[in-house]
Amino acid sequence: MKTSVPAVAVWGRAAPSHSITAVMITDDQQTIVTGSQEGQICLWDLTSDLKISSKEILFGHTASVTCLAKARE
Repeated sequence: MKTSVPAVAVWGRAAPSHSITAVMITDDQQTIVTGSQEGQICLWDLTSDLKISSKEILFGHTASVTCLAKARE
């Protein structure tokens, strides 16, 4: 049985900027990945009725994320 855990974002009064510079959708079409000018990568859930909700935000890049690629098995 798959358990769903809601994403929790912790930051100050305002969320960090996320000026999108790259977009990718996974092969199963359930996750959108965005890269930002600020160096973040965000994962978004995409439902079959096209509703989008935040999943995770990844920090660590020191430069803009200008492209995204999928790894192959």
